[in-house]
Amino acid sequence: MASTVAINLIGAQAGIISKLRNCDITSYSGLKARSSISFESRSSFLGQNASLRSSISPRIVPKANSGSHISPEASYKVAVLGAAGGIGQPLGLLIKMSPLVSALHLYDIANVKGVTADLSHCNTPSQVLDFTGPSELANCLKGVDVVVIPAGVPRKPGMTRDDLFNINASIVKTLVEAVADNCPEAFIHIISNPVNSTVPIAAEVLKQKGVYNPKKLFGVTTLDVVRANTFVAQKKNLKLIDVDVPVVGGHAGITILPLLSKTRPSVTFTNEETEELTRRIQNAGTEVVEAKAGAGSATLSMAYAAARFVESSLRALAGDPDVYECTFVQSELTELPFFASRVKLGKNGVESIISADLEGVTEYEAKALESLKPELKASIEKGIEFVHKQQAASTS
Repeated sequence: MASTVAINLIGAQAGIISKLRNCDITSYSGLKARSSISFESRSSFLGQNASLRSSISPRIVPKANSGSHISPEASYKVAVLGAAGGIGQPLGLLIKMSPLVSALHLYDIANVKGVTADLSHCNTPSQVLDFTGPSELANCLKGVDVVVIPAGVPRKPGMTRDDLFNINASIVKTLVEAVADNCPEAFIHIISNPVNSTVPIAAEVLKQKGVYNPKKLFGVTTLDVVRANTFVAQKKNLKLIDVDVPVVGGHAGITILPLLSKTRPSVTFTNEETEELTRRIQNAGTEVVEAKAGAGSATLSMAYAAARFVESSLRALAGDPDVYECTFVQSELTELPFFASRVKLGKNGVESIISADLEGVTEYEAKALESLKPELKASIEKGIEFVHKQQAASTS
């Protein structure tokens, strides 16, 4: 009995843990265990939102009339670079629970063997392998379909994401160079902050290597959506599983813009509520940093959000025709070269960027959008300049 309860609790946090049998899986929605559902169910990371079925929440398998099919045997290799860190460890656990993963490669500069041994005891199908240090990085990345990069130093009290720049910029540059050399066709998920700069860094590195595909490079901003959904549901006493708030712009401070007017289900906000919620969503990372009082940053919620984005990517790779997520990508939605917005994901990465969210926004949102652009532009340019300076220094 105790073991059954333990499995149920784990499944409730991270989704599907049982092997696929006869196109049925054990499913969990939030913290409430459910019995058995077919492949048309929503991911537990996303909840089961009937109002969003046609446009937002990914399905494991599309409806019969879609003309597509996802094989129950679909499986992929995922690498986590920075797997022994505060985000990497819970993220590895959540990815280990996905039935779409056949191999989980964990890389870090130290302490990854213990994490791997621990995760390998979980009775889910994926094989877990450890890789330690630069000499093993190439082997970690061979044949990988999705690379997730949470590597870097965390925020501490009083630090902004830009304070992290010099350390994390170098880390991301080195890791993406290895990705370019060993699995250039993989989806690349950048978590390392400041995302507004590290994604442009990754893009420039991939360009220098001649393998840049803008459709496969993603800044993971899912946590902003997760927070927006949570805070709105709490504020308006809504059923959380039904709430979806698109978040656009970037992934730091005022560049994070929740489009509350586009909330589903439709709900109205007073001016005061709009300002309060927007500020809280923008400063939610600081809220956690201060609460942990020097003991770390938002690691658990970030791991949860990153796992949701990994699962969405895997479903897109597996042929699900109805996968949408907000993410920071190369974009023509605005005059900025990179911008976070809702995109449709497919087997080859970004299939389309959804422009409708920016249409008919409120005056408050329109002003906030214009206000965020200078800061976001500067962060993007800072990342690009970093790579160019590094290149110039290496050739001089």
